[in-house]
Amino acid sequence: MRIETPVIILNFKTYVESLGKAGLVISKQAQQVSEELGVCIAIAPQFVDLRMIAEQVSIPVLSQSVDAYTPGAHTGSISVESIKEAGACGTLINHSEKRLTLSDIGAIVTKVRSLGMTSVVCADTPNVAKAASALNPDFVAIEPPELIGTGIPVSKAKPEVVTESMTEIKRVSPSVKVICGAGISTGEDVYVALKLGTCGVLLASGVVKAKDPEKVLREMAEAVHRFKVSSS
Repeated sequence: MRIETPVIILNFKTYVESLGKAGLVISKQAQQVSEELGVCIAIAPQFVDLRMIAEQVSIPVLSQSVDAYTPGAHTGSISVESIKEAGACGTLINHSEKRLTLSDIGAIVTKVRSLGMTSVVCADTPNVAKAASALNPDFVAIEPPELIGTGIPVSKAKPEVVTESMTEIKRVSPSVKVICGAGISTGEDVYVALKLGTCGVLLASGVVKAKDPEKVLREMAEAVHRFKVSSS
């Protein structure tokens, strides 16, 4: 399944609010908002719920991470082949809570590409973003780890990290799409991120731990829609 831009990528992490049936509810709410407003919303459920959710929604479903191993004797590892078979169309890679070596990132991006899936590599600094872009992933997500889960959006607190990263990425690989994350929790945060020139946002707790996840998602999707109208 193709991820269209601008995109909202919602990472469920391992919050209890997104586990099992609760995660399915959020997934269906994301699908409803996506369909009503014509905005691409992709979700990254918990591993144990990946197949269950992928079978019941029609929006893009991503894995939260994956290992560089090929299928075989690697107990406890998660292969790219396994997430594809479970229904994922791609994966997050190198999230700040699941760091990988550059060689492993490269191996995963190559494998993901060979299977026709989407790669979203996370980077915490412009230098890391530059190195990641040289691997030609589909997306690079800029996420300063010190802002993750704070409610302080990188697009406002550290816009220079986003703009500098985009400059470095485009110098190396102009085809790589740039999104940003960390602290994104409102529609205005999303709108500012898009105004900076990104292709979307990556977020988690701002929606998953909200009292009304659907309301927050709708506000964010409306911001994307507003940006698309203003840019047309």
